Amino acid sequence: MAINQDNVRLVFGLKLKQLRLDKGMSLSELSQKSGLSISYINEIEKGKKYPKSDKILALASAIEVDYDTLVSLKLSKRLEPISDLLSSNVLTELPLELFGIDPANLLEILSDAPTKISAFVGTLIEIARNYNMSIEKFYFSALRTYQEMHDNYFEDIELEAERFLEEHHVEASRLLDEQQLESILKTQYHYTIEPINERTNPEFATVRSLTITNASGTRLLINAHLSSVQRAFIYGREIGYLYLNLKNRLHTTALVEAESFEQLLNNFKASYFASAVIIKRSLLVPAIANIFAQKTWQPESLIQLIHDFNTTPESFCYRLSNVLPRYFGINQIFFARFNNFVGQNIFHMTKEMHISRKHYPHTVRDEHYCRRWVALTVLNDLGDMILAKQPPRILCKAQKSTYIDTQDQYLVVSFAQPMSPTPNLNVSVSMGIYLDEQTREKLAFLDDPALNSREVNQTCERCSLFDCRERIAAPVILQKRHKNEELRKALKKMIN
Repeated sequence: MAINQDNVRLVFGLKLKQLRLDKGMSLSELSQKSGLSISYINEIEKGKKYPKSDKILALASAIEVDYDTLVSLKLSKRLEPISDLLSSNVLTELPLELFGIDPANLLEILSDAPTKISAFVGTLIEIARNYNMSIEKFYFSALRTYQEMHDNYFEDIELEAERFLEEHHVEASRLLDEQQLESILKTQYHYTIEPINERTNPEFATVRSLTITNASGTRLLINAHLSSVQRAFIYGREIGYLYLNLKNRLHTTALVEAESFEQLLNNFKASYFASAVIIKRSLLVPAIANIFAQKTWQPESLIQLIHDFNTTPESFCYRLSNVLPRYFGINQIFFARFNNFVGQNIFHMTKEMHISRKHYPHTVRDEHYCRRWVALTVLNDLGDMILAKQPPRILCKAQKSTYIDTQDQYLVVSFAQPMSPTPNLNVSVSMGIYLDEQTREKLAFLDDPALNSREVNQTCERCSLFDCRERIAAPVILQKRHKNEELRKALKKMIN
């Protein structure tokens, strides 16, 4: 079993405690038989100390097992889930301190009630297996949780971005463009920037960028089909890696597998830096305040802001998720991204983030998302434009969505555009704002009759709206829930 050396003490302690309890021995009895103090044995069982060979021999003799059995890293079947956890990269690579967890305390919890904790860990592992959750998906989930804990706002990176802008004499009213960012990479950081050669490397045809560093320097390979704003973000992210001194990095975000959580975290920090230098908060906050103050819903104003900031809808929405909680007190929001191929009624959620633990629509695997969501209808609209041979452009739609089951209402603003460089692939990005009383007062355009309102649900399989014209799957989960409820009622009558 491959296991990090830092956890060998814990495995030994777990095994010693298990064997002691199996023998029905107390700490005091083991102390008497082994000649070791109760406090020392307690430290061993908690994984804080690893005994020397003579003391291991004394313990093995006291509990009547041989030396090799005691020092073996193999745990009993009951503790196999903990063994699997320790053998994985989770405890060694996930920086628990980011989540307010002291690793020593976690190990102590594992050692205090190993059988109960093992059952709990085993349950989590089984759920992960059933949902085909790889270690990379676990890292992505952990990263989302980290962002949510901080309302996706990081003042330290904001300040570093502003320091960078000051050092490069970017005036308060000006924005960095692609050419300036490219020049900084080339002159200050000595990058060589080249297009990806699809003829010699066809496997990179859909990759946006590759960063290759070797003895001769650093080469940044860029997909020739990218737009200026896409290139600008890539340049900004590269500068973020360098300026923030982030060593452990992803060399292309096209790869879904990361070697460590640190790589994903550093990629997030570099991307946040890029957004902060391209979409300056000093200019974004007053622009958004002006839109919120308008009495009518003006989608073209939002699209114009995206063009003004020389960015993409996704980067714009993501940047909004940074500033809304901090500067507007709007902290119950969600962000979602969907992909859809033109002409297909299939939608894949490729990114989500919830800055709220009380109100937000959950996403569900292997079911059909509600076709009334504006995030999906705007993709259909864009697909119709492309099929009609109209020039594709950014579309923006908004909707007041009321969830049937909870009556929670959200303002959802969705943007759709073609996803370069993949042919016929469109993407929508959405920002959902939970409409509580305080938030309603901040959005002057909410009562505009032009703003669409619809009842929605999470998935067709869970929806009670039987006359829905957009339904594409039977409410099988809802029906099963009702059937079980009827069985419970019948059973209750029989018992009473």
